[in-house]
Amino acid sequence: MTAYALTDSWTMTRRELARWARQPVQLVVNLAFPVMLLLMFGYLIGGGRGVSGEYRDYLVPGMLALTMAFGLEGTMIAVTRDLDKGVIDRFRSMPMADGAVLVGRSAADMLQSATALVVLIGVGTALGWRAHGGPVAFLGAVGLLLLFRFAMLWIGIHLALVAGKPEMVQAVQILVWPVGFLSNALALPDTMPGWLGTVVEWNPMSHTATAVRDLFGSPGAESGHLWAAVVWPVALLAVFFPLAVRRFGRLSR
Repeated sequence: MTAYALTDSWTMTRRELARWARQPVQLVVNLAFPVMLLLMFGYLIGGGRGVSGEYRDYLVPGMLALTMAFGLEGTMIAVTRDLDKGVIDRFRSMPMADGAVLVGRSAADMLQSATALVVLIGVGTALGWRAHGGPVAFLGAVGLLLLFRFAMLWIGIHLALVAGKPEMVQAVQILVWPVGFLSNALALPDTMPGWLGTVVEWNPMSHTATAVRDLFGSPGAESGHLWAAVVWPVALLAVFFPLAVRRFGRLSR
C-alpha cells in the first residue's frame, strides 16, 4: 500500500515538473523575484538601523527566510485551477492513493523552493555574504528554511482548497505579506515601536530567521531560537496538513 501511494505521488510530482518545461517563464520569474528583493533592499533602500556589522550579512539570511514565505500563489493557483476544471475530480475517480495529487504538488513546490535557496545563496555569496558556522550548521540552516517552507506550503494548500477558485487566490495570498514583512527579516525588532516589535518577535518566521542567522554566524543572531524554529513549523503542519487532507477527501461528496 505504501509503495502504491509513493508511486502515485511520484506520478503527480512528474506532472507538476512537466509544467516547468511548458512554462519556463513562470519558473524564471519565481526565481528572479527574491533576487530582485535582495538587490533592492541591499543597495537601493538600504536599512540596517541598529545592525552591528555589514547590513548585507544581516539581510541575506532574512531574505532566505522571506523567500520561503513568498511564492505560494503558484501552488495555490495550480490547486484551484485543477479544482475549477474538474481535474482533481477525475483523478479522484481513478484507482489512486488519496492525497497523491497534493503530495505531488507539494514535492514539486519544495524542489522549486530548494532551487530558489541555491540561487539566492549564490547571489548573496557574489555580493560578499559568507556563512561562518561550518558545513553542519549550514545544512542545519537550510533544513530549517525548508521546514518553514513546508509548513507554509500546507497552509497555502489548505487555503486553496477552501478558496476553490483561482481568482480567490489573490485575496488569500495577501495574508502572506503581513507574515513576511512583520518579521525581523529586514530590520531589528529593537528599532521598531514597542508593540510592533513584540508582534515581530512572536512571528514564526522571525524565529526561523534568527535561528538561521545564528547557524550562519551572521549579525542579529541570538541563541535559543532553534527550538522555536522547529516547534512552530511542526505545530503548523500538525494543524494544516490534516485539515488539507480532510478537505481534499471531502471534495465532490
